[in-house]
Amino acid sequence: MGAERRRHRPERGARRRSAGLGALALSGALLAGCASMPDSGEVTEVDSSRRADADSQVRVYGVAPHKGEQPQELVAGFLEATTSDDPDYATARLYLAKSAKRKWEPGSVTTVLAGPPQVSVERTGDRAEDYTVTLTGKQIARIDAKHAYKPDERPYQTQIHMAREDGEWRIDALPPGVVLGNADFQRIYRSVNKYYFAELGAGGPDRGRNVLVADPVYLRKRIDPVTSTVKALLDGPTSWLNPVASTAFPTGTQVVDQRLSLDDSNALKVRLNKAASATSQDLCRRMAAQLLYTVQEQSVKVSQVTLQRENGSQLCTLGREEARSYTHDPSSGPPDRQYFVDAQHRMVSLADGENTARRVPGPFGADNGVQLKSVAVDRGTAPRAAGVAANGQALYVAELESGAPLGDARLTVRGSGKTGLTPPSWDGLGDLWVADQDPDRPRLLRLPGGTGAPEEVQVPRLDGGRITGLRVAADGVRIALLVTKGDRTTVKLGRVERRGGAGKPSLSVQELRSVAPRLEQVDAVSWAGGSRLLVAGNEQGGLQLLQYIETDGSVSNASALPGITGVRGVAAPENASKVSALVAERDGGIVRLLPDTNWKLVTKEGSAPVYPG
Repeated sequence: MGAERRRHRPERGARRRSAGLGALALSGALLAGCASMPDSGEVTEVDSSRRADADSQVRVYGVAPHKGEQPQELVAGFLEATTSDDPDYATARLYLAKSAKRKWEPGSVTTVLAGPPQVSVERTGDRAEDYTVTLTGKQIARIDAKHAYKPDERPYQTQIHMAREDGEWRIDALPPGVVLGNADFQRIYRSVNKYYFAELGAGGPDRGRNVLVADPVYLRKRIDPVTSTVKALLDGPTSWLNPVASTAFPTGTQVVDQRLSLDDSNALKVRLNKAASATSQDLCRRMAAQLLYTVQEQSVKVSQVTLQRENGSQLCTLGREEARSYTHDPSSGPPDRQYFVDAQHRMVSLADGENTARRVPGPFGADNGVQLKSVAVDRGTAPRAAGVAANGQALYVAELESGAPLGDARLTVRGSGKTGLTPPSWDGLGDLWVADQDPDRPRLLRLPGGTGAPEEVQVPRLDGGRITGLRVAADGVRIALLVTKGDRTTVKLGRVERRGGAGKPSLSVQELRSVAPRLEQVDAVSWAGGSRLLVAGNEQGGLQLLQYIETDGSVSNASALPGITGVRGVAAPENASKVSALVAERDGGIVRLLPDTNWKLVTKEGSAPVYPG
């Protein structure tokens, strides 16, 4: 940990840090000491965003209120203290009256504004205590008590009440949680994927039992990251994911130790309370798998996880290699191989180290095979693919092996072009998904096992839109949909819920949520990790952008991509541990972005690029 940086308060009462310390600069009008309260006040900003570029290993602490501090200055000091690295907001609590200290729960909600909150103070009566302090700004998101991020753009306004306590001004009524600007939010918080097991219902495949699902949350960066991550995992899935995911930890399980950390060999030991003391070896190993994958989100390769009872006796141990059987990415195919449709409407493949695509073996690559419009490659061990015919009316499934037969179409629909079938997509459980764009009867369909009879999947709340593209996640419980309504296409994330018995489960996609609300038009989408999408789209009045977006709708911390326009299809590897190429269809050809290079043309004629999935 780097040297601690502490903000100091100059004797005249203005809060600032020296330039050498990357100091916080606040408006002089807001923070200058006041001899008396003004009769009226202008709107000013509490601007702590200049700290956003501070070294991530350097902690920043708030300053306690000084004697005789006036209400406007006191509010500014409180807001500033909430953006510090005090573990329990100890300094911020010094600004509160005794009654407010007992009631204030800073972790209940975090409100993120586009800029620092603006503060105005106005006299509302004749008494000295009759002043109203108002916070305003443009809200862009909220983080709930389970640390889940949700975009939520709206005007923000709230009031803070001041009262005299022991002769000093203190805050005795305030909004719930913490309010801060986006720059401070980005500096203070980090995105972490918690992992839970997919709930696939009674009809789910046996191998789906151990599929882990990424559940993104935001936690404070420098406040005991391992311990806070483990505790967040034990809180259970976020509200959105909870209906389709479960935890192996028994109800009431808590961490015994106050602080957790990895040892010199990157191993983690966790003592659990009595709620977990009687778990079986199988259940214990599932718990350890959740911990290993979740803690590994701290950019550390955890070597093993050991779970212990409250008295220190061992429950179980799970090493990194053993944890692969509980993988959250069931794909076993080569992560560096891409696929697309060539100028002759045949399926071809290309590896990172190759410059020329080769036709795949089997009927999809044969001269006398069916002409294709789009393809999808199964994530499983058997080399097989699905292809939509060039007219958009038929869906085929075939093995990627020489001499394999094409067989009959698994699905036939009316229409062609934009009214035919969308590009298909495989989940990691062996099921195939596709949408019928028939304007009279649009449908989302699943083919169990890839070759079973198509089953319609209900999608409530499309609000008159129709599905024009889809990519299902490897876990089988999340699906990214391109939804077109009128002349606008948006990307939404849906939750795949399974109801009914093992004989014939009923599937539906519930609680669609927008994950790119600022994009006016979305042209293509691909999964690019456990909780990340690669999206091509336009903001209002802007050029097309290719960017990473988190599935909770927050801005990804992934590196910016080189500019590119005219994109109609994208493909990204899902395995975050492998650095592989991005592929895009652009202006009727295929381009590729290899690591540490720029976009390069693969072929002038080609379409529908994909990775397995």
